[in-house]
Amino acid sequence: MKSTTNQENDLDVLAALAEPLRQSFYGFVTASTGPVSRDEAAEALGVSRQVAAYHLDRLADDGLLDVEFRRLTGRVGPGAGRPSKLYLRSENTYAVSIPPRRYELAARILLEATDEGDLDSEVINEVARRTGRQIGVDGLASAFARTGFDAAVENGETRFRNCPFHVLRDQDLLTTCGMNLALVQGMIEGSGSDATASLAPEDGYCCVRLDRAFGG
Repeated sequence: MKSTTNQENDLDVLAALAEPLRQSFYGFVTASTGPVSRDEAAEALGVSRQVAAYHLDRLADDGLLDVEFRRLTGRVGPGAGRPSKLYLRSENTYAVSIPPRRYELAARILLEATDEGDLDSEVINEVARRTGRQIGVDGLASAFARTGFDAAVENGETRFRNCPFHVLRDQDLLTTCGMNLALVQGMIEGSGSDATASLAPEDGYCCVRLDRAFGG
């Protein structure tokens, strides 16, 4: 995972999303629960496979999508056919602010202070929970959208396809996941919901999930 720090480069990358159709392709891929093929994207947006390939490859070249290859038929060996090119949300992080801000740096300092014992993680979690209560007063769906969790309902549960603190996990997974959980618990309390949030780390998802369905 790459976290970019050059604001001009980030702006160049994000400019790719100014093209409406390309933005639609990006939205379709990132909203999908798994990797997307060119054919699936073309059908969903009502364009030719060639047009889909062009925009998806452009998004991949710009670092906004990741690519993997897989045989969709499940067959192997001679005659199984060529693997399909699939697209999924990139783990790269891009940020642009005017004037420049360094909130990520501040967060890293807080996590490092916690790791050294100078700042109790319980204090961080309480602040996160209190912040969550304030955000949750307008309802969970609004809170999830506002915080960027990208909520999706799967098997009756609410899963989060994005972690707002993703770039901090490698530095301190325990503190970051605890902060995530406290924030979501606070949003539940603020919304008046009786949902239960728990830690359930899984590749491709935020470490927190809810025991019931709430739209994003």
